[in-house]
Amino acid sequence: MQLDRGRLGFGNGARAPYACDSARSRGRLHPEKASLTRSEFQRDRDRIIHSTAFRRLKHKTQVFVAHEGDHYRTRLTHTIEVAQIARALARALRLDEDLAEGVALVHDFGHTPFGHTGEDVLNALLSDDGGFDHNAQSLAIVTRLEARYAAYDGLNLTWETLEGLVKHNGPLLSADGTALSGKPVPAPIRDYNLQQDLWLSSHASLEAQAAAIADDIAYDTHDIDDGLRSGLLSVEMLEDLPLLSGFIRSVRDAYPGLEEARLVHEITRRQITVMVEDVIATALANLDEVRPDSADAVRHAGRPLIQFSEAMAAAEKEIKDFLYTNLYRHPDVMRVRAQASAIVEDLFHAYMQDPGLMGEARQAPDAKRLSAQSRRRLVCDYLAGMTDTYALAAHRRLFDHTPDLR
Repeated sequence: MQLDRGRLGFGNGARAPYACDSARSRGRLHPEKASLTRSEFQRDRDRIIHSTAFRRLKHKTQVFVAHEGDHYRTRLTHTIEVAQIARALARALRLDEDLAEGVALVHDFGHTPFGHTGEDVLNALLSDDGGFDHNAQSLAIVTRLEARYAAYDGLNLTWETLEGLVKHNGPLLSADGTALSGKPVPAPIRDYNLQQDLWLSSHASLEAQAAAIADDIAYDTHDIDDGLRSGLLSVEMLEDLPLLSGFIRSVRDAYPGLEEARLVHEITRRQITVMVEDVIATALANLDEVRPDSADAVRHAGRPLIQFSEAMAAAEKEIKDFLYTNLYRHPDVMRVRAQASAIVEDLFHAYMQDPGLMGEARQAPDAKRLSAQSRRRLVCDYLAGMTDTYALAAHRRLFDHTPDLR
């Protein structure tokens, strides 16, 4: 699929009619006076960056626990890379770049310590209460748990940013109100939606769709990079993937004898470029077909408009399957995951037994008077907000032995 650069939004600054318009935002749960110097979506982006939850991403696992090496991605560096790709897509498609960037920057706020390992443990421990979902936890953080402003809890983000956070991977409900996942909508989303309807049965804006596919592109490429750096993957293994084998051949033909570190970077940058260009070309074709004349028309299009082509989607699935088999389920990674799981589970039971261990900042002394369900949710919120390093330190304070996670 060929790109016509003349159609792209580089430098002309003109927003497309199907883009979100900050001046027409549906507003905030708590109304605020407009800024003299920033758009509403810029303010959202800035609040996200200055939040405590954003800083915590620095010490949360992407694939490898941070202390295993300084050069592995953390949840923070992954988030920054997603935001860069999302903004590039938004600019090319003449969308609101600040909104796309904001959704990308906030999309992983709800991740637990030790990445998906912590999420799996909390999901199991809260199975009787609807489980744990990191996307729903992100919403809880920005609407309830961040305690920064005098007038309200949370960050008081615009409707469009919250909508993008909740629905960037697609609608949660069908038109008749049935949950599309087969499970009930997570409680934090359901409860907030009673205060401010986020249109859970529609698709999200193009800006949020750009953030979602940027997430796929980022970890499809950078998890391979980290896997190669760790030694758990090899360049030879990548030759089984048709998309990547072509990059390997072209780089080796152009630069015979190139050292592996540079070879890997050249593969990664080519992969990102090809995937981004494929998404842009496919999105333009979809927009030509649907011809939405507003952001709401995008929401009611009945399908995502920013996506991979069929060929790239197949190649991308091959990459995901490869990573799942060879990296995420590698025995060395699984060993660390098992150790991390034990840490999260130990802490959960310790805090449930004695909520005072969480400290007065969490109103823990009053937790003994809560119902078992409310106490579990309080402990979950506390644990989910921990970084890897804080969870390890907390475990060392409470238990005689803490795994090294190596």
